Amino acid sequence: MLPYILLPGVLCLLSGCAGGTEQEEESSVCTRQLFAMDTYMDFTAYGENGGKAVNEAMEEVERLDALLSTGSASSEISRLNSAGSMEVSEDTAFIFKKAMEIYEKTGGFFDFTVYPLMKLWGFPDKNYHVPSEEELEQVLPLVDASKVQFTDKEDGGAAVTLGEGQQVDFGGIAKGYTSSVVMDIFRKNGVRSGLVSLGGNVQALNTKPDGTKWRVGIRDPQGDDSSYLAVVSIDDQAVVTSGGYERFFEENGKKYIHILNPETGYPVENDLASVTVVSGDGTLADALSTSLYIMGKEEAGEYWKAYGEEFEMILLDTDGEFVITEGLQDSFQSENRTVVLEK
Repeated sequence: MLPYILLPGVLCLLSGCAGGTEQEEESSVCTRQLFAMDTYMDFTAYGENGGKAVNEAMEEVERLDALLSTGSASSEISRLNSAGSMEVSEDTAFIFKKAMEIYEKTGGFFDFTVYPLMKLWGFPDKNYHVPSEEELEQVLPLVDASKVQFTDKEDGGAAVTLGEGQQVDFGGIAKGYTSSVVMDIFRKNGVRSGLVSLGGNVQALNTKPDGTKWRVGIRDPQGDDSSYLAVVSIDDQAVVTSGGYERFFEENGKKYIHILNPETGYPVENDLASVTVVSGDGTLADALSTSLYIMGKEEAGEYWKAYGEEFEMILLDTDGEFVITEGLQDSFQSENRTVVLEK
């Protein structure tokens, strides 16, 4: 999920954060980079407490990574997957509730119990494998979030019981949740302008210091990492893009992407090249970008018509045409043919 951040002038990644007089600190910028959640992350905060805010944000990201990673046997998610039932912390409980809500709204297209299917295809450890029909028939019944039992606890956590053989993976929502948490940390520290890119999940706090909007590029799925087809301008919003061009493998001349349809068990093949979701809720934007991509062009449009008060979206189809929702008309720019979707 890698939309590209386009900032005026030169973007400098600094190893430290500047400070000086009160006037200088008000306009100073702290920009740092971190590798976590299996990706590179950039943090940018303007103002007197920018350095403190970025330090706290980086510590929180590392804590959440240790909590939610399926790649660490000691993480809370891995321990739940192993035990099948346990009490989880407040952060994990929040993500569970949000994920279950989106699962229901999307009619099951966002299914966080897809992990056994991901492992069958070999995506977590890159030991790729095209499963047989018999293997899929054995694993598909495990992919059903409606089987998960969830009970809130007084301390803010929850008791969670998975269905027999089920395992969960919040890779489709965790970075969105994390970017929202980073924004809360920035606000708590008095940061009035900031940006975070968690492996491409971009979320902004307010506008840039000069009052103009942040500009985020939409990548060309057929191009290299530096090529983009469109730009969307945002303030106080998240921008998350999903597509099959980031993680995939090829076997016998056929390409298999990492986004799996929970109904069929196969990698998605439809009329969309990428989906970008713009929302004030980073958690929602992350989950919906994947869900809408699985749905395909027509069904994604119908979903926005039903729930569009929560988000805007940019669909790039396989013919290179953009479909944007009406709320983005004044903030979207592209030389490609663009159609505006209205309710």
